[in-house]
Amino acid sequence: MIDLKLLRDDPDLVRASQRARGEDPGLVDTLLAADERRRAVVSAADNLRAESNAASKAIQSAAKDDRPALIERAGALKTAVKEAEVEQGEAEAELRRLHLAVPNVIEEGAPPGGEDDYVVIEHVGEPPVFDFEPKDHLDIGEGIGAIDMGRGAKVSGARFFYLKGVGAQLEFGLWQLAMAQAAEAGFTPMIPPVLVKPESMEGTGFLGAHSAEIYHLEEDDLYLVGTSEVPLAAYHRDETLDAATLPLRYAGFSACFRREAGSYGKDTKGIIRVHQFHKVEMFSFCPPELAHEEHLRLLGWEKQLMVALGIPFRVIDVAAGDLGTSAARKYDCEGWVPSQGKYRELTSTSNCTTFQARRLNIRTKVDGQSQTIATLNGTLVTTRWLVALLENNQQADGSVRVPAPLRPYVGGREVIEPL
Repeated sequence: MIDLKLLRDDPDLVRASQRARGEDPGLVDTLLAADERRRAVVSAADNLRAESNAASKAIQSAAKDDRPALIERAGALKTAVKEAEVEQGEAEAELRRLHLAVPNVIEEGAPPGGEDDYVVIEHVGEPPVFDFEPKDHLDIGEGIGAIDMGRGAKVSGARFFYLKGVGAQLEFGLWQLAMAQAAEAGFTPMIPPVLVKPESMEGTGFLGAHSAEIYHLEEDDLYLVGTSEVPLAAYHRDETLDAATLPLRYAGFSACFRREAGSYGKDTKGIIRVHQFHKVEMFSFCPPELAHEEHLRLLGWEKQLMVALGIPFRVIDVAAGDLGTSAARKYDCEGWVPSQGKYRELTSTSNCTTFQARRLNIRTKVDGQSQTIATLNGTLVTTRWLVALLENNQQADGSVRVPAPLRPYVGGREVIEPL
């Protein structure tokens, strides 16, 4: 949730953020009115409680003849207190509903606009030039016995697949490389649960506009996560973290599940847009004033691994209208996909400022004062990386060159030959 103090002190900033996102700025005024009403009814309820307590005490010291009137008045005040408490509960519920509906305030410098209004920051590496017509990753993967979409569909339906043989080995290699790099950088490796309670999903901002993307187990009221960001963020829910330990950095490996609602007809071939994949996710808890610099560090670690594997990519500054609910700023690293002749997202890193931690009640103490901390996340590697690795390293005969860091995971082979 956004900071209500910021909302009161600078509502124009929040309105500008809403406009940059393409959201309704009028919601700011609705939230302000709800906040004002809640504070008014809380004050009224507090005053009535104080008056009721005073009236009850007055009965004890009153003369016998005065007591009936005082008792009647005390009873009336108790009734008024109960009514005020009901009104307070309603006002607080309405404030929370509206508060949850307002996305994070974007960071200064984030581009305004929608999905196509991103800003390209840099290009790293040169896309390969082939003297043959490049195949797509599925044709390559099937040719070397790495991917089996047909049996995935037979067993589970559309957008499911099997990685087998060298495909499974390459993905195991990606996880190992990512975790080794993260551990060297000071991250604590984690394997979190992939089923979470509603409060964990809501706390990270995934139950609003993104709820259609999530698998829900109604009988148990648990959600399958689409990213280990969710259980990593909720790991310290309702805790006060020692300021001396910050930033706290975790690297979580998990299976991820997404319904891909609304993606009918998009990326129907191959493993670019699927219902189940694996990911290593970086997550950081840090002081709010250091969040911007921490965000750039996460981006740097993403770039480091892509450079090590020789993937040509570009970095984009994602436009405000394409940010998730929780993100104030987001950078994507997009890998070159030769068969499509364009860049596709491989990593994403978001600065969520204090938005998630406020929902999850994660705080620290600075000079004895309680302070909400900032949370940040960043993809280190996902199954989708196989798309860029196979396509950029393909050869005319259907074989695939193996980047040096991955060779130990495929038996030392420099080239994977077609079956």
